[in-house]
Amino acid sequence: MSQSSKKDGARQRRHDEGNKGQRKQAPNGSAKGEGGSLLTDSNSKMPQSNNSKNQLNKKDKQQKDKERNERVKFVLWRRPLQTLMYCALELIELLRTWSIRLLKQRLLMAAILVLGILISFLYKQDGPHQAYIELVHKNTWFFVYWIGLGVLSSVGLGTGLHTFLLYLGPHIASVTLAAYECNSLDFPSPPYPDEIVCPAEPYAKQVPNIWSIMTKVRLEAFLWGLGTALGELPPYFMAKAARLSGYDSDDSEELAEFEALNAKRNKKNLSLIDKAKLRMERIVERVGFFGILACASIPNPLFDLAGITCGHFMVPFWTFFGATFIGKAIVKMHIQKMFVIIGFNEPLIESAVDKLRLLPYLGPKLQQPFKTLLQDQKTRLHRKKGSNIPRTGSGNLLSTIFDTFVMLMICYFVVSLVNSLAQSYHKRLCKKNRAAATSWAAQEKSPNEPVRKQGKSRAMRD
Repeated sequence: MSQSSKKDGARQRRHDEGNKGQRKQAPNGSAKGEGGSLLTDSNSKMPQSNNSKNQLNKKDKQQKDKERNERVKFVLWRRPLQTLMYCALELIELLRTWSIRLLKQRLLMAAILVLGILISFLYKQDGPHQAYIELVHKNTWFFVYWIGLGVLSSVGLGTGLHTFLLYLGPHIASVTLAAYECNSLDFPSPPYPDEIVCPAEPYAKQVPNIWSIMTKVRLEAFLWGLGTALGELPPYFMAKAARLSGYDSDDSEELAEFEALNAKRNKKNLSLIDKAKLRMERIVERVGFFGILACASIPNPLFDLAGITCGHFMVPFWTFFGATFIGKAIVKMHIQKMFVIIGFNEPLIESAVDKLRLLPYLGPKLQQPFKTLLQDQKTRLHRKKGSNIPRTGSGNLLSTIFDTFVMLMICYFVVSLVNSLAQSYHKRLCKKNRAAATSWAAQEKSPNEPVRKQGKSRAMRD
């Protein structure tokens, strides 16, 4: 009996422990049930959070579209005073930013200061070095002039000043016509290159060939090509910075155009220009150095997109700039010079002027002004150095028309530059307003966060 009672007691204790375990599991089970309900609640809240994010993105996109539509109105013919004011403020902001960046480069500032003091000291001291200083002083403006014209030609997407047609092309044509008329390339300097005059008689006369004329204008053409290569760097650096920092493409119209072009990549009904852009982008991306060289070696109005493509795909700087420099300053410039020299040789020009009369109605009226212009040009080439020969009526009219065309092109470039600076300042203001609104919203939410944390900790204690 004692053994059976012991067994019954042990069985009863095991039964009681089992009941206690079930009672202990009940709160855990209820906790699990509550946790399951919390999970289901969080899962139900996830679509709501996604919807709120989508709504915020939609509102942000609508706000940017509204700002972009407002920005387009900042042009001189719509809002002249406000556009000029924004342009001036943007210039001040850019000068302030660049000054701050320059002041941070203390070593560079010290080197510039020491170099300036040294140059001013050597400039005032007499000695044999004055001949070299005079040579540098004489040619500095020549270098700055042609490099600057090259930069102006390639800056911007299609809004650059086409300085080859307005300056370098006419200069090469003038040298070509003078070479055939004077039978020499030994133009007295000065006034060359500002003015072209035949050498004083007697001088050795020899009919120049194409290569000798190309050699005569090689330096200014090379400097112009170097300027065009330098003008392609801003799109490259901008796209590279965007890829590294990940800022919004709305900050740049060029990047927005690049992304819009990539969005069209898989579409079938593309325009001819979009197909050409995509093909050039594919060549640059796949071929690399030689692809960039091929695109830079021909007159290519779409090459700005190549700079953006190279920056976006992190092409090394020297690969991009080396290929661009060789293509633009060496290969393309020789091609352009050759076309201008061949097109403006004396026999071909005279033949073209003679055939103007074959045009119905307008031919005879156009022929006489061009003949007069050519005759005036030849007469001016044979004048004495320092003398001035006024143009006759027809030649003066054509010169006035060309000068007016040049001035209109320059005015268009200046107006587009003013509009661009004003729109850039408006974009800057919009970014500041968005940042201020975001910080204000964060400050509005921050006072509630401690209360929310206290409530959460109290709930965990309970």
